[in-house]
Amino acid sequence: MKDQQIENLGRELYDSLRDRRTVSPISERFPEISIDDAYAISRNMLHRRISVDAEKVVGKKIGVTSKAVQRMLNVHQPDFGYLTDAMVYSNEDTVPISSTLIQPRAEGEIALHKA
Repeated sequence: MKDQQIENLGRELYDSLRDRRTVSPISERFPEISIDDAYAISRNMLHRRISVDAEKVVGKKIGVTSKAVQRMLNVHQPDFGYLTDAMVYSNEDTVPISSTLIQPRAEGEIALHKA
């Protein structure tokens, strides 16, 4: 995938997050996408969250750790991402679902928090 495509897709994901709207899966639109491309798009989106919204990375996450979920999604390994301070809620906090989430779902995941 070319650098310009990675930048455009990072911007698309960032904009959809800020506008709270869904987009069609990138893997369906670009079946040739590699894991390296996907992580580059993720880093591009993260860069926007940091540079535009002044978010700070506070940890990393590991997702799709369950073999059942991997089979369901047709992937063969966990995925990795970043947690920013805008994603952190304490046990006592109320999560403002209607103003922050697009299609809320719950799934147990492993998260590492940088102290």
